[in-house]
Amino acid sequence: MKIKKLILIYTSLINVSLFSQSFITNSKNSNYQFSIINNIEANNVDDQGRTSTCWSFSALSFFESEIMRIKGEKIELSEMFIVRNTLLKKAEKYVRMHGKINFGPGGAFHDVIDIFKSHGIVPNSVYNGNPNTDFQLNHAELDNLLLAMVNSIIKAKQKSLTPLWKDAFSKVLDVYLGELPNTFEYNGKKYNSKSFFNYLNINSSDYVSLTSFTHHPYYEKFIIEVPDNWLLKSSYNLTLNELIETMYFSLENGFSIAWGADVSENGFSFKNGLAIVPDEKSILESENNIQSIFESPCIELSITPEIRQLGFDNYETTDDHGMHITGVVKDQKNNKYFIVKNSWGITSNECDGYFYASEEYIKYKTINILLHKEGIPKKIKEKLKLK
Repeated sequence: MKIKKLILIYTSLINVSLFSQSFITNSKNSNYQFSIINNIEANNVDDQGRTSTCWSFSALSFFESEIMRIKGEKIELSEMFIVRNTLLKKAEKYVRMHGKINFGPGGAFHDVIDIFKSHGIVPNSVYNGNPNTDFQLNHAELDNLLLAMVNSIIKAKQKSLTPLWKDAFSKVLDVYLGELPNTFEYNGKKYNSKSFFNYLNINSSDYVSLTSFTHHPYYEKFIIEVPDNWLLKSSYNLTLNELIETMYFSLENGFSIAWGADVSENGFSFKNGLAIVPDEKSILESENNIQSIFESPCIELSITPEIRQLGFDNYETTDDHGMHITGVVKDQKNNKYFIVKNSWGITSNECDGYFYASEEYIKYKTINILLHKEGIPKKIKEKLKLK
């Protein structure tokens, strides 16, 4: 049975053990047998296409689940509304910084909260950011054009900049993403983007970013040093065990998680619906056939804070993908995995756009997580001085 079908069956059974139910697997040729421990309701899997906007897709998927929890209402939010407004803000900062800061299509979860505060949000039905709906989202041309524009502004040989470049930049966004609506109707009522955000009952201050690295003090906030953190926002630093404890606690109590991580490892296979960290023995036993590690449970490397830190320091762990964690499963050997909703569509793997990430993979490759502060255990909130 595929994960998408299971979500429909089990969304009301959060925190209920289903080990007596039939097992599920990650792919048709796999010997893995998983049982759902808990799973939180989420909207359908989206496809970000050929864009680097996973941060918007994953964060909005997370907030869509939050809206279900808060309001009991399913609403699909506009990823491209967030992307468009973020690109203009990013361009302004890039020009002010003389090009000495990252400018590109990537981003972070806090970018979405930043746009919530400044611009609000609209439903995807109002603004899908794809004027040419006959084709999949593809920003390759747009990304190159925008970068060339901001670089040309910086290099222009004139005494002072005119404000016209911002209008020109916005017109390009109009062409590629569509013009933004001033007002719209939703369920028979008239809204603008800010009044619609108010309707959602999301309190931006309730959401916090957590991470775990040894090069900064624990229980303090620091700016994670990754290129896509162009807003230079901070995250709270926990010990690795506390970070994992928090994730389990959050999911057990009905709070899903936005997950920023690296997916470039050999142990990550979206096609096979699995992300693991096989140890050297497991790799050797695979007899140079990497596919075999995705077909039967293997011994994984035990990730320590030191191993995790080394991967980050050596650029082996980068901020290359944002996803949405909705629950937990166990395999037949009682190893735990997190249920991860991706934004690469539902045809590229056998799990309807989801996959399972082992606890060791989460420990190793997590950059940061975003969650509601009530999803943090009380003793850890006290250490962070969160109210």
